[in-house]
Amino acid sequence: MSSSSAPVLSVVVPVYDEREVLPLFAARTRPVLDGLGVPYEVVAVDDGSTDGTPEVLAGLAAGWPQLRVLRLRRNAGHQAAITAGLDAAAGAYVVTLDADLQDPPELVPELLATAQRAGVDVVYAARDERGTDTWFKRTTARAYYRLMRRIAGVDLPPHAGDYRLMSRAVVGDLRALPERHKVYRLLVPWLGYPSATVHYAREARAAGRTHYPLAKMVRLGLDSVTAFSGSPLRIATWAGGGGSVVAFLLAVWAVVARLAGHVVPGWTSVLVAVLFLGAVQLLCVGLLGEYLGRLFSQSQGRPVYYLQDEAPGRAAARAAEPVGGGQPASE
Repeated sequence: MSSSSAPVLSVVVPVYDEREVLPLFAARTRPVLDGLGVPYEVVAVDDGSTDGTPEVLAGLAAGWPQLRVLRLRRNAGHQAAITAGLDAAAGAYVVTLDADLQDPPELVPELLATAQRAGVDVVYAARDERGTDTWFKRTTARAYYRLMRRIAGVDLPPHAGDYRLMSRAVVGDLRALPERHKVYRLLVPWLGYPSATVHYAREARAAGRTHYPLAKMVRLGLDSVTAFSGSPLRIATWAGGGGSVVAFLLAVWAVVARLAGHVVPGWTSVLVAVLFLGAVQLLCVGLLGEYLGRLFSQSQGRPVYYLQDEAPGRAAARAAEPVGGGQPASE
């Protein structure tokens, strides 16, 4: 196979301080990809590693013509490293895969075969079991997927992380999204392309230590919530509405208590004034939150819709018209 052939498959691998596991990753992944019988490339994105990872990648690239190495100037984060890899990938299909071997590279042929056989644009690799993860991580993962389905309105495949195959059309739409903090496990299903799922058992990390501690998990959760929902901004609106109801009931109670002579003079007027002002302030903050939420949604710049197809005969007449508010249609 000529290394200069246009790749059918690109494998994007974000890497951060993985010096110990990279030789194991190459030893397992290269035979699998060589056995596909199609031109491929591996795009390894070094996310500002400081442990000798660049030297290991350079050594592997010297003997592996299909390995391309991109190095980010500083650590930008896992999702940003995936973004860099997607921008550089040239394959008709793109697989995103971590280097720690918890997600087995031996699954790649099945992902590609499923996409070609079923004619789908996305194939998710979903974990059948997470026995290698701690109880805390399994519990928080279940809570994350449940929360995202509820507030983001996305049909999120259960236990599907960042191990997936995407067609060139999907990658093109992802690259066209202007937002900075992309969360691909939500954005990919949000695009609505036909998809399939392949199940597998997750393995233990092959070497080294995890680079996704609790702080990064929390950051991912916050990015997921703020990127797909204005619900946090509406908390003030609901609090203001609920506070207004409570304030009204308390004001009625204070007036009744005053008429019954159970309070000292001046107490009722002070309490009613405080409750009224507090309710008004909460309502005002809630309204500001609603407008801020609309500005937030507008600033994301996502298309209102993607046009899947158009009836023959009208396409030519409407070819010059903008689709989806100026966003080109995606097939």
